[in-house]
Amino acid sequence: MNISLPNTIERVRIHTKEKVNQKIDEKMVESITKYYKGSREDVLKRLQELDAEWDIERTLETHAATAALASSVIGFFTKERKWYAVTGVIGGFLLQHALQGWCPPVSILRRFGVRTLSEIEQEKSALRVLLERKS
Repeated sequence: MNISLPNTIERVRIHTKEKVNQKIDEKMVESITKYYKGSREDVLKRLQELDAEWDIERTLETHAATAALASSVIGFFTKERKWYAVTGVIGGFLLQHALQGWCPPVSILRRFGVRTLSEIEQEKSALRVLLERKS
């Protein structure tokens, strides 16, 4: 039995609506264009900002862990078993994302412009080239 799963680098983009991918790409091009005209110091500052930017994986993991922890604590203190179901749903979402690169929260986060590590690295690479030309 051979199960075909999308590769890790492109799995989120594959499952993101093309309009959303285009919007994210356009924003990156706008940024690169802006820094092409900017100073060397501006480019260095943007590279630092990109180093601190949270990618989709980190954002999803943080939100999921927070929600799972909160629902478990609420379930423990209220003795309401339904809260443990929330924890189970979150675990299911994370498993689905790990295998396919998609789960319902990813669509929402992508619409807010949360990028993949690969997308962030593309902008960083372009800015490094600009930095070399500004030397």
